[in-house]
Amino acid sequence: MSDKIRIGLIGAGGIAGAHVAGYRRNPESVIFAAIADPVRANAERRRGDDGGVVIFEDYRTMIAEADLDAVDICLPHHLHAEAIIAAAEAGLHVLVEKPLCMTMTEAAAIADAAERSGVTIMCAHNQLFLPAVSEAKRLIDDGVFGRVYEVRTTDSFYNDFTPESMGWRASAATAGGGELIDTGYHPVYLLQHLAGAIPVEVTAMLSRHRLDFMEGEDSAQVLVRYDNGAVGVVTTGWAYDAAPGTEKFSLVAERGSLSSDGVTLTYRLRGQDPVVLDFEPVHDIAAEVAHFAESLLSGRRPIHTHVEGIDVLGVILAAYESDRSRSFAPVPRVRATTSAV
Repeated sequence: MSDKIRIGLIGAGGIAGAHVAGYRRNPESVIFAAIADPVRANAERRRGDDGGVVIFEDYRTMIAEADLDAVDICLPHHLHAEAIIAAAEAGLHVLVEKPLCMTMTEAAAIADAAERSGVTIMCAHNQLFLPAVSEAKRLIDDGVFGRVYEVRTTDSFYNDFTPESMGWRASAATAGGGELIDTGYHPVYLLQHLAGAIPVEVTAMLSRHRLDFMEGEDSAQVLVRYDNGAVGVVTTGWAYDAAPGTEKFSLVAERGSLSSDGVTLTYRLRGQDPVVLDFEPVHDIAAEVAHFAESLLSGRRPIHTHVEGIDVLGVILAAYESDRSRSFAPVPRVRATTSAV
């Protein structure tokens, strides 16, 4: 790498447009070099007027032939692991959309590939780059609130999916589950980020309130215990909008508490007046792309690698097991394996 990273985009579906916008907002550190998608019209739409972006039908050909430093994976869930491992084995760094993968077997193979190759695998946890989240994390890590007792996160909205528009997300075989492993991945990684600890056990209730044409849940409530004693609560879903006034995230700790709607952050230390901070909106995926590029160029560890991605996946898989068994479920850990996915 020189002073910019050359990125190849794998997958030209809906979320890929936001990633391309992220590249365009970071011309000082990112070169959008190539794109791979079996539907050429989709690839051409993402490329736009930039004739320097080379289009490939197969990402494996792109990995082998294009001049790249990294790939950005925006594929359906069931295709993530294979693409991550292929890129890592070719010595390319990876930015991958959530979820990291679908099973702990895949997660172990990804961890092995990262260790063998030495590449960086960054999970695209874009909500961590919201200014309110960044400031909340700084305050927590600086010890302002003391020991964390409870964290809550919410990501619920009325999704107008139809059987036709839902596509591969309607099938557990390609999605890995329902809403929880999709949109629900956001409040789970946000929960872990603020808790600042390793998840240990989970209990959950999953529901299909409205989108009865999908195989998985359209809503979930998840309770997580962390190894530092903190307890986390996630409410997420596609069935309904959250009630007015519901926080995006909140935290209660030894010396005080905080709450945020994602734009404004309010915190209060015991015995003191509340502090209210307002932040300008940001393009969080552009900030994510900038952080990925900076991490590679500086040799520093990104905010969330595959390690955190595996922990988040573990919480979600434990939630599925808890709902099936009507019990507390331990969060599964990765066991190293050299087997291919």
